[in-house]
Amino acid sequence: MSVKILVVEDEVIIGMDIRKSLKNLGYEVPAVVATGEKAIEQAAEMQPDLVLMDIMLKGKIDGIAAADQIRSRFNIPVVFLTAHTDLSTLERAKKAEPFGYIVKPFEERELHTTVEIALARHKAESEVRKALQKERELNELKSRFVSMVSHEFRTPMSTILFSAGLLETYGPKWPEEKKVTHLHRIQSAVQQMTGLLEDILLIGKAEAGKLEFKPVPLDLEQFCRELAAEMQITDQNKHRINFVSQGALTDVSMDEKLLRHILSNLLSNAIKYSPQGSIVYFELTCLGNGAEEKSPVVMFRIQDEGIGIPPEDLQRLFETFYRATNVGTIQGTGLGLAIVKRAVDLHGGEIAVESEVGAGTRFTVTLPYSGWGAGERN
Repeated sequence: MSVKILVVEDEVIIGMDIRKSLKNLGYEVPAVVATGEKAIEQAAEMQPDLVLMDIMLKGKIDGIAAADQIRSRFNIPVVFLTAHTDLSTLERAKKAEPFGYIVKPFEERELHTTVEIALARHKAESEVRKALQKERELNELKSRFVSMVSHEFRTPMSTILFSAGLLETYGPKWPEEKKVTHLHRIQSAVQQMTGLLEDILLIGKAEAGKLEFKPVPLDLEQFCRELAAEMQITDQNKHRINFVSQGALTDVSMDEKLLRHILSNLLSNAIKYSPQGSIVYFELTCLGNGAEEKSPVVMFRIQDEGIGIPPEDLQRLFETFYRATNVGTIQGTGLGLAIVKRAVDLHGGEIAVESEVGAGTRFTVTLPYSGWGAGERN
C-alpha cells in the first residue's frame, strides 16, 4: 500500500510542483491545501501517513500551529517546508516537534530522503509507544493479579487454619459430628483455592495460545439439563434455574470442557448476583439445523433478576480480573467472564450482553456446531 502524503502549501505552483515530485517518487498525494485550518480538516478526514507543511500560511493559524494540532490530535508526523531559516522561526518550529525541516528550494533527492527518514522515525516511535503501553498494561495486570490472589486466598486460608486449630485443640473432646463439620469446611476451602488456581492456569493457557479446542459429539440438551441440576444442588436450591430447549440438539459437535466453562460461569454469576428466591432463566435453542442451512448455530441465553451491570462497565466486562463497579462485597475474581470469552472465541462463536442496573442481566452465546472450516484451533 502506497504512502499517503498531505501537502500544505499556499503557493499554488509550488504546491503542484511538490505534488508532482512526490508522485514521481512513488507516494500518493490525495490533496494539496493552502491553509492551516484546511490542513487540520483534511488530516482528520484522510488520516495521511505524513504531512508536508509550509510554515508561513495565510489564514488564522500558521503551519507551526496547524502542525502542533495535527501531531497532538492525530499522531501524524509533520515535515516543515520553509524559505525561512531565522533563529526565531526555528525555535518556534522545534516546539511543534516536527519529523523534518526542508528549506526551499530543495532537490527531489533531498525531499525523498527527508520523507523516508520521517516515516521510519515515526514508525519506530509508534513501536516504542506500543511496547510501553503493553508494559503498562502488563504491570497493571500483575498488580491486579497479586491483589486478587491475596484477597481471594485469605478467606479460605483463614478457614483452614481456624478449623485445623480447633480440631487440634478440641478434637479429642468433640463428638464425631462436630469434627466432620470442620473437616468439611477445610475441604470446601481447599476446593475453593483449587478452583481459583485452575481458573488462573486456564487464563494463562488462553493468553499463551495453548488452550486447545477439541470438539466431540454431544447430546447438548442432556448436557445442559445435567449442568443446570448440578448448579441447582451446589446453590442448595436458593434460586430456581428454569431450563427450556428448542430444536434437535442430540448430535452436536462441541468442546465439552470449554462449553462447561462457558455455561457454568454464566450460571454461577447469574446465581451469585441475584437475590435469594429469584429465577435464573436458562434457554437453549438450535437455529438452522436443517441440511439446507450453511451455518447452523446453537444459542444459549442465561438471564437473571439480579443487580445488573452499569453501562460504563460493559465495555471492559471480559477483561481479565475486571469486575463491575457495583459488586460491593460479593466475592469474585474477575476471571469467570474472561474465561467465557476465550472459550467462546475458540468455538468461533459470539457473546452479547444486555443489562440494566437493578433489573438483571442477559447473556446470549451463539456457537456454530458444524462446518468448522478452520479445523482444530489451538
